[in-house]
Amino acid sequence: MSTVSDAVMANTSCGPVRGREIEGVARYLGIPYAAAPVGDLRFVAPQPHAPWDEPRDATAFGPTAPYQLRDFPTLDLTPLVGSGWVKGDDYLNLNIWTPAGSDAAGLPVMVFIHGGAWVGGTASAPTQDGTSFARNGVVCVTINYRLGIEGFLPIPGVPTNLGLRDMIAALQWVRDNIAGFGGDPANVTVFGESAGAMSIGDLVVSPLAKGLFRRAILQSGHGSMVRSVRTMRKVVDRLAKVLGVSADVAGFRSASIQAELDAQDVVQAPTSGLDMRGENGRDPAYGLSKFLPVHGDDVIPVPPLQALAKGAGAEIDVLIGTNAEEMNLYFVPTGVKAKLGRLLAWFLLSRTERGALGILNRYGLAQRGVAGGATLTRALTDLVFRWPARAYAQAHQGRTHFYEMDWRSPALGGELGACHAVDVPFVFNTLATATGAIGVLGQTPPPQALADNIQKVWIDFARDGSAPWPEYEAGTRQVYQLAKGRAEPDTDFPIAATWRE
Repeated sequence: MSTVSDAVMANTSCGPVRGREIEGVARYLGIPYAAAPVGDLRFVAPQPHAPWDEPRDATAFGPTAPYQLRDFPTLDLTPLVGSGWVKGDDYLNLNIWTPAGSDAAGLPVMVFIHGGAWVGGTASAPTQDGTSFARNGVVCVTINYRLGIEGFLPIPGVPTNLGLRDMIAALQWVRDNIAGFGGDPANVTVFGESAGAMSIGDLVVSPLAKGLFRRAILQSGHGSMVRSVRTMRKVVDRLAKVLGVSADVAGFRSASIQAELDAQDVVQAPTSGLDMRGENGRDPAYGLSKFLPVHGDDVIPVPPLQALAKGAGAEIDVLIGTNAEEMNLYFVPTGVKAKLGRLLAWFLLSRTERGALGILNRYGLAQRGVAGGATLTRALTDLVFRWPARAYAQAHQGRTHFYEMDWRSPALGGELGACHAVDVPFVFNTLATATGAIGVLGQTPPPQALADNIQKVWIDFARDGSAPWPEYEAGTRQVYQLAKGRAEPDTDFPIAATWRE
């Protein structure tokens, strides 16, 4: 049974906060890093929070950004994405876990950005508990940011990429305040998964984030999942129509948050009919989300891969990787992988990518006995995650290490495998949160030693940029297999010959 000690105190630029020490780890939860984005500050760039004089309670998680929890067949994803919207104005907040004791100082800082397709998720999801990081000498921070319409819709009259601007504001808060929690503001690593990692891929090259972090870890992320404002205006117009408002800041401000969430569900649905292919004929999200960051503003002036090629972010050490069977999370529980026919596999890919039949044939569709669903799953694993992550690693001109998560979950009869997000409870060493009859890790307890090893790789990288395998270079292309514990030469991808940026 956990033992709870007396309260612990820390000072911030806005005022004192009161946290709680549990078994040698001090927890400060729900600390606002920017003003509440409501009322006159709705659809406004993040603003400083008003100061307070009395100690602010930081013993419980604060409100979350508005989002709706979607039902997911046969799996419980709440440990990964949270249990739904916790209402409250001050949801631009963060959580800190740090070793207790007055002698803690100059520790490496790791700031986690959660995933959720830019429309869901929260910094307080159970798998993202930072206790284990703190016990291993790291100050761990998780942050909330604006989602969906409020954070990633380029509405005329609204600053673009508000969600990314929130992340930058949180990192500025960390720079200015983390020393008071034992952290070293000059040794900050941002790490994130899925949409969080994609966002980090953008922040690495953003002029507005320059100098705010020294290292970056991208789990199932890269820099290719961005759109032009022109393409995203399709979503603006459709949402305005669904909401019955004008397609500008005044119109969207007149809509309630709940009405926005309901409208998001309409446009996110596969039946929405929105063609999100951009100027190059590709939907970079491949149907997974209508909401993406946009390029062409002061946050992301040019597409990230173009910026990397020009040397942007070269001063940042990057650890990047993907899971071996990413799309299994989406296609195994839903039955798509097992039941989808060849014609439907072609039709679905053709809605997001030119030359769909040729791509699927490269993944074996033309071979006798090869199922359409299995082919589509393999192809999209590479198209959405694995290949563009390699492209990011190759374009980055600084120190870059690449990994692959090859541990296969036994869930759903072993079919879930090394799916999307299976790495998160290993990284945080929170295996118990996702283990069980309907957990993504399956019912059999996963290997604790693997979680210990994976977290150690992350911490060592955050501490000084070291990794137990060579950098990812054109000549050797070394990829560290996390479950095997060794580096291997990278595999060749069937899609490589036809990939177009």
